[in-house]
Amino acid sequence: MGRSRTIDREKVLDVAEEIVRRGGATALTFENVAGAAGITKGGVQYCFGDKDGLVAAMIDRWVAAFDAEVERNSTAGGGTLDMTRGYVIASGRFDATTQAKMVGMLVTLLQTNKHLPNIRKWYAGWIGKFNTISELDRRARTAFFAAEGAFFVRSLGLIEMDQTAWEAIFDDILEIISSE
Repeated sequence: MGRSRTIDREKVLDVAEEIVRRGGATALTFENVAGAAGITKGGVQYCFGDKDGLVAAMIDRWVAAFDAEVERNSTAGGGTLDMTRGYVIASGRFDATTQAKMVGMLVTLLQTNKHLPNIRKWYAGWIGKFNTISELDRRARTAFFAAEGAFFVRSLGLIEMDQTAWEAIFDDILEIISSE
């Protein structure tokens, strides 16, 4: 009797992200994922249920990875200002491949409203950290939105920017919150 084959869920997610990065949201099908991952469509369905489940898993994985990067760039127990610094640093460190992956996932997300509440909840969690009575928190909020804006403008290809200019922009954003 043969040993049952296990499916590496993380590998399948890697494959799905690469499909979206290369072919866009419309290329994300169970058939394409299964073929590229070397498993059956039933195997993909077993792991994720349906395409929405696959998209949700991709989004959840990206959010968890980003949150971990923010945490790595923040001081434990450092407060809102320090967490915002970590957020800005994490946002500025994304390479072109990561940005392309994120854009692909955003495009996929926009194809269905089903996943929007989770993304909104994540952003609301960030916005809820800022105490608008505090000048430092208002500066942190401004830095947060500046980092988000820069990330999206570059990631969506609305502006071309070399790495030196990108780093200079994020240095400027960090300057907003550097003088306490």
